[in-house]
Amino acid sequence: MTNTIRRAFAALLTLTCLGALTAQAATGVQGPVPPAFQNRLMVGLFEEAGQNWMRDSDVPWDARYRYFTKGWVDNWGYGARDGSWAASFFTETKSQGFVPVVTYYQLFAEPGGGEGETLAKLKNASTMRSYFEDVKLLLQRAKTFGSPVIVHVEPDAVGLLQFQTASNPNAYAAIAASGMPELAGLPNTVAGWSLAFLQLRKAVGANNVVLGLHISAWASGKDIAFNSLTDPLQPEVDKVVNFLKPLGLGTNVTGATYDVIVGDPLDRDADFYRLTQGADHTWDMSDSASLTSRSYNRYAEWLRLWNQTSGKRWVLWQIPLGNSNHLNINNGGGARQGYKDNRTEYFFGTSGDAHRRKFANVGVVALMFGAGAGGQSSYQNDQATDGQPYLKKRAGVFLNAGGLFLPAEGTTLPPPGGGSTDGGTVDAGTPPVDGGTDGGTRPDGGTDGGTRPDGGVDGGVDGGTRPDAGTDAGTGSSDAGTPGDTSKYGFESSTQGWSAGGPALSSVSTTTAKAYAGTRSLAVPFNGASGQGTVAVANAAVSSGKTVTFRFWLPTSSKITGVQPYAVEGAAANWRWTGNWIAVGSLKAGAWNTLTLKLPSGSTTPLYQLGVEFQTTGTWKGTAYLDAVSW
Repeated sequence: MTNTIRRAFAALLTLTCLGALTAQAATGVQGPVPPAFQNRLMVGLFEEAGQNWMRDSDVPWDARYRYFTKGWVDNWGYGARDGSWAASFFTETKSQGFVPVVTYYQLFAEPGGGEGETLAKLKNASTMRSYFEDVKLLLQRAKTFGSPVIVHVEPDAVGLLQFQTASNPNAYAAIAASGMPELAGLPNTVAGWSLAFLQLRKAVGANNVVLGLHISAWASGKDIAFNSLTDPLQPEVDKVVNFLKPLGLGTNVTGATYDVIVGDPLDRDADFYRLTQGADHTWDMSDSASLTSRSYNRYAEWLRLWNQTSGKRWVLWQIPLGNSNHLNINNGGGARQGYKDNRTEYFFGTSGDAHRRKFANVGVVALMFGAGAGGQSSYQNDQATDGQPYLKKRAGVFLNAGGLFLPAEGTTLPPPGGGSTDGGTVDAGTPPVDGGTDGGTRPDGGTDGGTRPDGGVDGGVDGGTRPDAGTDAGTGSSDAGTPGDTSKYGFESSTQGWSAGGPALSSVSTTTAKAYAGTRSLAVPFNGASGQGTVAVANAAVSSGKTVTFRFWLPTSSKITGVQPYAVEGAAANWRWTGNWIAVGSLKAGAWNTLTLKLPSGSTTPLYQLGVEFQTTGTWKGTAYLDAVSW
């Protein structure tokens, strides 16, 4: 939660006495565990790109998170506007043995104000177009990376939107109206804004991306963890779940839902609030604490009710790093500097696995630790009373011993056994799970160039050759004398209704400069602008389930970073989008390449739009060519 909102709630909310809250009978944990979490309780840290404390700590951390704020797409003005900075963070993180986690925090810095203008920004079509083009580029980079990436979507944004819309998910937002073809089938509503992340993941084919929806504990209007302690929890959970179901917690037009939900137990160390604002944000660690007290028991019950009601597992994120041996001063880097808190002590103190098991049983799959602001406690100097780094030592024992395997859906973990107090116990008889992060090896190439996209349809390269006599054999000469072009779109006499859109492209035309088949192709001129462009045709009569083949000439020394053949179906199919994004590093420059797109079974005909999308960066001007589009 942002500091501004926390202060507002501390001032405005008062305690009310509605009687004792009765704990509900425990039921098995709900929801699947996404494969990226390796079926065990993940422990991760915040770390900036380029740093290596985690790598050098000799602790097998599971995950490494970092904020992606506005400007990430071109490294805040220090790089190309092609998302390569994200690709570098992904590969660097994986090379160190960790799963990369993106805290996507761009919306509040978009033009037009700050948090208070969140809804106003969603109503601006040009803002939404630019915003979601950046989201799309992130997902494209993640797809090319290929290994798991967890994307935590816009902390506190949906909580603010619940306030600003008076809990109306159908309030207007310019989503389909943004003009992005992939979003044409989404509603122009606040719900559509959240669904756009799911839709873009599907459009890009980034199946390796885990999407997490942020849940703010104050979103119902009551700050259940710190102030509204006697209010029953289930009604507050229901208020927010009902708002979020259309936003991707429930069935929707994208055919997918968010994979996990994400919450922050506190955004600053507890004693920072006590000393600077006179607010009590310390939780009682006792396992017998009342559910109407400021306690871990109350918070765990809130998590449990969310898990039972939504069917989603939890990631606890940006957990404060203070312990009881901190000096309660602004952290300047000296030993023990920072403010006191007890959250690391609760999870990694003398209770062994007990508290971790308790939280795993209410749906928690990851503990992500990090300071929410400057001056707070840090894992780099969190010296305990034994003189050792608190989290490093204790999490290291836990993780090096194998960690904690998560309960399957509908079950709970058994009570701790074996007398272990070091937190390193593993459920008896449970076989090790493959860590899934490639053992710290680096992907090919380090960035987007040189590695093929994971999954998807064939993004193959034609090797620079063309088929003889118009067949698809993949061999033969490249002479321009092949008679006739019998493909659906050969551009032999005209553009056949194809047109260009987007800032990077000028008008298309038919040309004899290049030809894959026949004597002509479609010239696609790039005008020097960075960004996105499309060439497309309306009403292509492609039958259900067909594979469309495009021949694409990639110029040498271009600034094109990615191409994506795509199709958009019409209203009868809820504007379904199908795409196959391909990194240019997997294509051959100065040659014809084969791009393919397989339409889903049951696709409607004619298509609303069939085309190819290009992503480019820099000031490059030049011409690419498209030819022999067939199915």
